[in-house]
Amino acid sequence: MTEDRDLPTAPEDVTVKPTTAADRLDVLRILDAAMLETDAATVDDRIAAGDVIVARSTRTGGVVGALVAVRPDPDRLHVDAVAVRQVRRGEGIGSRLVAAAVDRAESDPAVETVTARFDADLAEFYAALGFAVDGAGADEGRRVGRTRVDGG
Repeated sequence: MTEDRDLPTAPEDVTVKPTTAADRLDVLRILDAAMLETDAATVDDRIAAGDVIVARSTRTGGVVGALVAVRPDPDRLHVDAVAVRQVRRGEGIGSRLVAAAVDRAESDPAVETVTARFDADLAEFYAALGFAVDGAGADEGRRVGRTRVDGG
């Protein structure tokens, strides 16, 4: 499904894949630097489930971006947090992380929908990735996006 979207090309020196426990501290640091509230226990749980995705520089080996997804319902994968190191923003890394989460959902027959809740200024970002964006939480400056997937 994500191949149908017009995604920016990620830098050649970046790979995007599920993380391992060895990347835990890097993931927490990236989320903290972006001032995102995701606790360490959630990150640990999601790493174990295969629902944390990292973008890694093939040049330096360092983690330059991370996405944490949770499963609030058996048929839904929710993007809980996505962050990219400040010096690497605007390169398409965040788009690739979200696309990888959608791909992950598509490979799981139980998942029907991927959702995200985000600041209103990110509505175009998610819409460009194929998410339908609604005004839920508009009074708080937040939006909700969702995209259906063909699991399995």
